[in-house]
Amino acid sequence: MTLTFYKYQGTGNDFIIFDNSTGQFPKNDNALVAKLCDRKFGIGADGLMLLETEKDFDFKMVYYNSDGAESTMCGNGGRCLGAFAHSIGVIGNKGSFIAIDGSHELEVTGNQVILGMKKVTEVQNKGKYFFLDTGSPHHVQFVSDTEKVNVNDQGAKLRYGMYGAQGANINFVSLDPNGGHSIRTYERGVEGETLSCGTGVTAAAIAIHEQNSAYVSPVELHTKGGVLKVHFTKNDQVYSELSLEGPAEFVFKGEISI
Repeated sequence: MTLTFYKYQGTGNDFIIFDNSTGQFPKNDNALVAKLCDRKFGIGADGLMLLETEKDFDFKMVYYNSDGAESTMCGNGGRCLGAFAHSIGVIGNKGSFIAIDGSHELEVTGNQVILGMKKVTEVQNKGKYFFLDTGSPHHVQFVSDTEKVNVNDQGAKLRYGMYGAQGANINFVSLDPNGGHSIRTYERGVEGETLSCGTGVTAAAIAIHEQNSAYVSPVELHTKGGVLKVHFTKNDQVYSELSLEGPAEFVFKGEISI
């Protein structure tokens, strides 16, 4: 069977997308997903997404990590899938979709996509780090300089040593000389550093505000792949009206036999 695929990237976080509205993709074949994401033997990507139909929503998002396993929410993935849905006419400039963590609203303007994220009702301040769930579990640790961190080594140690088999995404954040913030992320499922992580940036923005309330919405973070902004309001320890803003760009399309 030959299927058309689309490649998108959001601040360097790259994804393979299939329009699965007709249900052709063998979605239970995790080995196939892993092979397609492999950068040497497949198309190559941090993750793979299926756009499916869903009652009461414009579409449904099904997301797999590059290891082939269906995973929790991916912020940059959601923005890229929104850009794809817009490009094929599934949505106009605004739309809504359902993902594994619930419903999301999005807005597309050119190559910029603003994705509504789920509320965050609990932020655990552990002193040396923060832990919170922004659709995926995130450990946020402040360091003096992200450029001096061995993300793959230290990230793996924390991902497995602190969080066990289920794991968590590990984010390292530092204050830049100009007052902004830089972030680097070790992603579970990819099992290495990615150029950007949307749910990680969202978690980091909240941790930054928790650490110093002078940093108000929107909080801007510099990833290896570009700049993302996080908008939020905070009332009674709940972060709501959360959204992730940044570029989502089409790279290429092709056909592959599976």
